[in-house]
Amino acid sequence: MAVWSLWCLHLWAALLPIADTGAQVQGKVGGSVLLVAECPHGFQVREAIWRSLWPSEELLATSFRGSLETLYHSRFLGRTQLHSNLSLELWPLESGDSGNFSVLLVDTGGRAWTRILQLKVYDAVPRPMVQVFIALLGDGQPPKTCQALLSCRVPNISDITYSWRQEGTIDFGIEPHGLFMDGQVLRVSLEPGDKDVAYSCIVSNPVSWDSTTVIPWKSCHHEAVKTYYKDVLLVVVPVSLFLILAGLFSAWHWGACSGKRKKDVCADGVVLETESPLV
Repeated sequence: MAVWSLWCLHLWAALLPIADTGAQVQGKVGGSVLLVAECPHGFQVREAIWRSLWPSEELLATSFRGSLETLYHSRFLGRTQLHSNLSLELWPLESGDSGNFSVLLVDTGGRAWTRILQLKVYDAVPRPMVQVFIALLGDGQPPKTCQALLSCRVPNISDITYSWRQEGTIDFGIEPHGLFMDGQVLRVSLEPGDKDVAYSCIVSNPVSWDSTTVIPWKSCHHEAVKTYYKDVLLVVVPVSLFLILAGLFSAWHWGACSGKRKKDVCADGVVLETESPLV
């Protein structure tokens, strides 16, 4: 009898017009979602059937005269719970769980009501990585201004929205003329008075968000120090090499004169140099 009733419900679902469509539900990978079995006011539900419609049609859960059943061999086996109000809970969610679901409700008078729900499962947004790229002047002097590009990136995640915020200000957003690549890159111009100004990149999707904060002026100062250090090396290294070579040559010369034979030669050289004809 139960099999016949289930078959009839499938037949009604195919023949009856859809009464409620377009409801959207959002979930996060690893979390849970509740698919609510809403029906018209005064609709006394006697039987219900939940199905997954896409990417494949599968039976998920049924209720006949108060008897709840979820042990159907679908990809959701072991991840479903049919509540007493006939709403279906799915957990833990996986990225492949996105799709369309339907619930067919039959009341005590034989009327049927079908509801379609669209489930979209998103990955949790990880913390973004922000890189600071600056333009240095060629004179090697401490920068009075600093032109910086802040690049924000989240790898291998789709459906991401990027936005920027200057910390300590009332205005949440950043002027659009300084944004590039759909908000992933922000261009800023900094002065010494902006050395403590921080910028935050906020990444989000419909179910989660995260952010990273940087102080660009620190990178400007750090790059400048690296430039001065390079200029010093250009002067110090050649001079140091010259002094080292001179020391090695001197040590070789005196070492050569320390031998017995070389000592005589050196002594003769001294005599020859000191003995000069008197005029």
